[in-house]
Amino acid sequence: MKIQLPLLLVFILQGCSNEITDSETTTDSEHAETPTNRVAIPLAVRENLGLTFATVERRRLQDTLRAPGRFEYLPSAKREYRTILAGKVDLIVNQFDRVEKGEPLYRIYSPAWREIQQTLAGRFSSLQQIEAKMEMFHPLFLAHEQHEYSVKTNVEMWEERIKKLDAIRDAGGGSLREHTAARAAYAVARAELADLREKDAQLEASYAETVAALRAAKTTLDIALESASSMLNIPIPADNPNWWKEIKDIEVRATNPGVVETLNITNGSWADAQTNVLTIVQPDKLRFHASGLQSDLGVLRDGLQVNIVPPTPTSAGNAVDLQNTMHGTLQVGLTGDANDRTIDLYVTPDKLSSWARSGVTAQLEIITDSTTAPELAIPLAAVQQDGLTPIIFRRAPNNPNEAIRIEADLGLNDGRWVAVLSGLADGDEVVLDGGFQLMLATSGSIQKGGHFHSDGTFHEGAH
Repeated sequence: MKIQLPLLLVFILQGCSNEITDSETTTDSEHAETPTNRVAIPLAVRENLGLTFATVERRRLQDTLRAPGRFEYLPSAKREYRTILAGKVDLIVNQFDRVEKGEPLYRIYSPAWREIQQTLAGRFSSLQQIEAKMEMFHPLFLAHEQHEYSVKTNVEMWEERIKKLDAIRDAGGGSLREHTAARAAYAVARAELADLREKDAQLEASYAETVAALRAAKTTLDIALESASSMLNIPIPADNPNWWKEIKDIEVRATNPGVVETLNITNGSWADAQTNVLTIVQPDKLRFHASGLQSDLGVLRDGLQVNIVPPTPTSAGNAVDLQNTMHGTLQVGLTGDANDRTIDLYVTPDKLSSWARSGVTAQLEIITDSTTAPELAIPLAAVQQDGLTPIIFRRAPNNPNEAIRIEADLGLNDGRWVAVLSGLADGDEVVLDGGFQLMLATSGSIQKGGHFHSDGTFHEGAH
């Protein structure tokens, strides 16, 4: 269990007289002769005090802007599932269920769907009647052709008969009555042939009209089936023309994977058309929405490489680690806020960290100029104030169980990181969390050096 600050101070004031032997006293006096700024921090002490460490980084602090913001869903992350028809809704999923593409969400028992089925049945019936009529045209055309051939043969026969009678009459023979009868029969045959040709034109027109009606009926039926398919969000089966007859209720399935965010109706309730039944969200479709200052518009531009950093500059306890950042490309918003004098900034992370959630606050770290030389920097939270003196604790490079107290030589800071002008090098570690306890324990006695016991109490001098 970590020691509390008041108890720690008591131990600091009391020392460790109960635990120090004569040999230890001698050792302390010997070490007191050699001033030291080192503090022992073995594993037990680090665990009790909750010590964490941050590695020195090179950063462009002078060219770094910070903007607060929060994560939000992309516009494409959410999908509402609404009722196409009015009916009773039976829910299949629960709130916060994770669903896959094609998984059923709810069913609708709708009288309106029955009416659609009746309409489809009527269109199928009309199409079948036109198709049956089309099938009759072939024998009708054949019979008409045979009748026309017969009449045409009769006309030709009477033409030959009249020619023969004319020849006989020219030779001085023949019968006037027979000649008159032949011409009358020829006239009747020609009239019948003309009538047949008129009926032929009418038959052709009727056939063309029926063909047009058949095409229109098929197109209308196809549109009705496609409309039903779109409404049900299912493909039209190629091997089952009567698929629409077999559907008793409308089953709505997920078009994309995601998580059920909200249920907007109770199970088994009646819903009107266009009622929002539930909303599914894709949690991985997030962007970061920050507010930048309008005074920085001179350096803010699309395409800048940015970092999204955790909301708290710590690595202790259950907090998100300071180094757990995300990267992306800046997109400056189209509008600003005239009252707050801010401009919208958007970043879609290249890769999401586990702590990214809609509504979680964080900071946007914007590097406005990537050509300048970076400088050594440490987290500002690692700097402790001992009176007016800034103090940092460097982890001993040759002994991870020791911390070296250093009066910090600091430069510019960006509100989260601060430049260190001397005393540290690349790869060094400084105490981040727990530095305040170390500062309290060493304040005013730094020339004496000291160590912590495994229970977190501090003792001046060495063991």
